[in-house]
Amino acid sequence: MANKGFYSDFSDVWMIDGVRTPMVDYCSAFSLLSPTDMGIKVAREILQRTNVAATDIGSVIAGNMAPGDCFQYMLPRHIGLYAGIPQEVPALMVQRICGTGFELFRQAGDQIERGYTDTALVVGSESMTRNPIVSFAHRNGFKLGAPVDFKDYMWEALIDPAPGITMPQTAENLARKYGISRREVDEYAALSFERAVQAQQQGFHAGEIVPVTNESFTLDGYSTRHIKLQGKVTDIAQDTHPRPSPVEVLGKLRALYPDGVQTGGNSSALVDAAAAAIVTSGAYARRQGHQPLARIVAAAVVGVPPEIMGIGPAPAIRLLLQRLGLSLDDIGCFEINEAQGAQTIAVERELGLDRSKLNVNGGAIALGHPLAATGVRLTITLAREMRRRQVRYGIASACIGGGQGIALLLENPLPPA
Repeated sequence: MANKGFYSDFSDVWMIDGVRTPMVDYCSAFSLLSPTDMGIKVAREILQRTNVAATDIGSVIAGNMAPGDCFQYMLPRHIGLYAGIPQEVPALMVQRICGTGFELFRQAGDQIERGYTDTALVVGSESMTRNPIVSFAHRNGFKLGAPVDFKDYMWEALIDPAPGITMPQTAENLARKYGISRREVDEYAALSFERAVQAQQQGFHAGEIVPVTNESFTLDGYSTRHIKLQGKVTDIAQDTHPRPSPVEVLGKLRALYPDGVQTGGNSSALVDAAAAAIVTSGAYARRQGHQPLARIVAAAVVGVPPEIMGIGPAPAIRLLLQRLGLSLDDIGCFEINEAQGAQTIAVERELGLDRSKLNVNGGAIALGHPLAATGVRLTITLAREMRRRQVRYGIASACIGGGQGIALLLENPLPPA
């Protein structure tokens, strides 16, 4: 019986290229930046890198989960306008929690295949630092003696109220289900850090990063926007979270829950970042003489039980392969978001993945997981690694809070040497 879920395939949709900011530890250099301004930065950069004219863009599709200021609802529109996209081009906000970045590509593919446009700008931007402290209960005022109900938006968002557990607890459920030990999770996390540090030292990550400096974004007739880094920092050009993290050090960290396997060291890091890509029809790419980074072949989205939401990539990847008539052996490399270490190992075991093909440049444990930007970052990284390895197919995927999984299959346009 066919797996249930959304499946979309695209006959002639291409990612020309992609770029991202450094992923910066929260409450540090990017603390003053709104997601909108980070999004503008990468949008302007990708247009410049690809030599795609802003006037050629027919759709702006942006994602952001947590508001970084009071103007989140204008984020897609302002990213487009301040990137130089014509005023008549519409903009759309997309939200699929941790899968948002992948959903941007899925919707861009749909728009292009349906003929709405032949060129789309996709941008994911997230400030974990600027998640607000909120009150949803005081519109009618503060009653004498009543509780004052303010909550930490990011902390509360880690809870799924349906099963009544946190996101890390869903990973603990998977650890029990798949017999994953604390030592195994720490070993996986240490490998993620080791690979990220090595990729950083070798300059791999630098190929997809735009350095961020203090600057202003002007738009004739409208307010000027600004990037102002925190404190005395004037520029930042690399990810800040990767560091040597041997298993012996990780093993000393306190578990989040009694007898649990998840710690702050083997879970995804909190970072601020944005990422952008240009997605076009093949006809546009050929007409303009572009050599695309990857073909966007297909996307799949599935639902899974909320209490084991982290297993989501497994059925999403299976649905992709089933519908395309491919096997796991056909896939040259994988990028699966490391929401938690036990969650990633569970997906690895469920599918029987070869770890030498998985997150080979480090994952979210070492680099970070800026929610809406993550899927865009993973897709860019995957496409670049596919080209480096000279493999034909690659899959990027993520679990999604609430119980979903999403996966995207890319094809390398360059044949093996």
